[in-house]
Amino acid sequence: MPSLDVISINLWQILISLCNLLILFLILKKFLYKPVRRVMQERQSALQRQYSDANEARRMAEANQKAWEEKMLGAKAQADDLLKKASERAEHRCDQMISEAREKADDIVQEAKDQAVIEHKKAQAEIKKEIVDVSAVLTEKMLGREINTEDHHAIINTVISEIGEAND
Repeated sequence: MPSLDVISINLWQILISLCNLLILFLILKKFLYKPVRRVMQERQSALQRQYSDANEARRMAEANQKAWEEKMLGAKAQADDLLKKASERAEHRCDQMISEAREKADDIVQEAKDQAVIEHKKAQAEIKKEIVDVSAVLTEKMLGREINTEDHHAIINTVISEIGEAND
């Protein structure tokens, strides 16, 4: 049988290995585990801050969006109101212009009627004067003498009133 010296268990070597393992564990814990844990906690707190900032930004964005929508509704209502008022003013102005045009047209028609009446009266006066002149010439020829102005007017007025009664 071969000898088992190679596989022998050395207790001192196991203790030294365990001490080395313990020292290595303490060194790693002191210099590696605690700093890594601190970095992990810092990253965790940074992540929490980012989440809370993102949530706050989302809430502010939603609030801004609601405020913007309210402003847009208000602006739309205001624009509708302005359009309505402008339309009413334009309609009122149109009615006013039509009314003024009708008044001017009525004034023009009335002025034309008045002018026609004046022209009619002038024409009647001219016709009356011509009738007087013609009747004076005829009367003078018929009577063979000259008539004075008073006789002339009396005869003319009589003739004109008879003609006017005959036309009525």
